[in-house]
Amino acid sequence: MRPLNLLHPEAEEKVPYVVTQLGATEGPIVATSDYMRALPEMIAKWFPGRFLALGTDGFGRSDSRPALRRHFEVDSYHTAWAALVQLSRAGKFPKKDLAKAQKDLGIDPNKVDPCFA
Repeated sequence: MRPLNLLHPEAEEKVPYVVTQLGATEGPIVATSDYMRALPEMIAKWFPGRFLALGTDGFGRSDSRPALRRHFEVDSYHTAWAALVQLSRAGKFPKKDLAKAQKDLGIDPNKVDPCFA
């Protein structure tokens, strides 16, 4: 896509569609993908400090989608965990409650990075 605002500096700046949809969203934005993390990261620049991308980084080593998502930490549990961590960093979720949430969600902080497992 051509950068319309760059090519027409005299015109009123256009706002990217994704910003019109998510720009007023409170709190963090966690985007997940069964593909490369780079896919959702393409829109991260419009949400500085609020956007976290999770992805499988192109590995398809599991026998099912749920197994793939769990292995690469992009399932609903890891997505919820990422949102809680981001909320905590923003001061909107008590840091002291993170350990309980981590346990409740079954998140193993000592698990080997899935890209190296």
